[in-house]
Order: sequence, then structure tokens, then C-alpha cells
Amino acid sequence: MTVERAAHGAAAVLRVIEKVRQDSGSPVLAYQDVPWVPGGVPRPLTEDVLARISFPSGRPLPQSLRAWLGFDTSLLERYGWFAHGSGVLTPRPLHALVADEFGAWWKEDFAPFADRFPECFLLPGGSDSRRVLALTEPDAEGESPVLALDMDDLPFVGLMYPGFDVYLADTAGLVDRDRGSYTSLLRHADHAPRMRHHAARCLDGREYVQYPF
Repeated sequence: MTVERAAHGAAAVLRVIEKVRQDSGSPVLAYQDVPWVPGGVPRPLTEDVLARISFPSGRPLPQSLRAWLGFDTSLLERYGWFAHGSGVLTPRPLHALVADEFGAWWKEDFAPFADRFPECFLLPGGSDSRRVLALTEPDAEGESPVLALDMDDLPFVGLMYPGFDVYLADTAGLVDRDRGSYTSLLRHADHAPRMRHHAARCLDGREYVQYPF
């Protein structure tokens, strides 16, 4: 089963949900024992919370994320998306997230991203690296990009996915991409236009930047 060319946004996520329902206790990642849904019982946001939820900046949620939260909150809750026991989203600026994940000594080095990526959320994925949803000016699907952070050799920040929709579909094994490069979707027939949008607005047209920033 693959994501068809037209499946972006909520349509892509609904395909993921269809697959996850078949075995909701299966691991999200092949190399980490993190189930899609602990115990196999999804915990959706209630309809009233889902109707009013937004990011702290006031930006609306993309339809892909809204579709996923209408199915389950437990996966993202485990990665610090919500204030404890609430439906309140708790983003971090990129430099603070890096400090939390890789060590406080990196915070100053990543400070140049403070204004560019002030609202970020950690996602499953990576071992020495991380995947981060970074809220920016949305693309044509209403999506913000997912960045790859890699701290091996020279620290790296690169565009990996054009949105939560494609990130989730790829994590579920529904996207055919070159896994030898973080930024390969910039050369993907379906996803390149959205990736170029984010490259222009997030990284001054570049696929990635490396330390020193």
C-alpha cells in the first residue's frame, strides 16, 4: 500500500490511521520499542477540545494534525506536545528543544534559530538525530515543515518533510523515498514543490545548514 500522488494533508493521515488500526500496538520505529498506541486503545481529543485547539501563536492546526489528534493523542503526548493532563499545546523554540535533547551547551549555538523557529515540537524518529515539526508560514496544504537535526560531526539542520502529513505517512511506511539523504524529498516528484516552498521561507532557499550557523 502506498500513498497516491494526490494524498496530502488529512487524506494522507487517514491512510496512516487505516494502517495503524490494523495493528495499533506495533512499533512506530523499527529501531525503538515505541508503539503507535499503547495498549492498542487510541485516546482522541474530545470534539470540543479539537474544535477550539490552536497553537499558542494563534496559528491554526493543519488538517493533517487535526485528523491525527481526532484519532489519538497518546503518541504525541509522549513527546511532550501537551501540558500535563490537558489539551494545551506546549511548543519550544528550536534552540531550547536542542538543549533539552542534546545538552544545554548547544543552546547558545542554536540561538540564531530563535526567531526563525519559535514554535517546535519533537516527533518520533532518529537515534543520534531528531525529527522536529517547526511552525512556519504554511505551504499550499496548510503544513509546516519537519526538520532533521543531526549532531554527528558538524551539527546539521535540514528540511526532511514538507509537513506532518508526509512525515506521518513515511513513518508508517507509505512513502517511497531515498533513505540515504535527509533532504531527498526535495527531488521527489510528489513533494518537491512543497519542499521548495519551505526551503525558500525557512532556510533562504537552502536544503540544510550546518554549524556554525
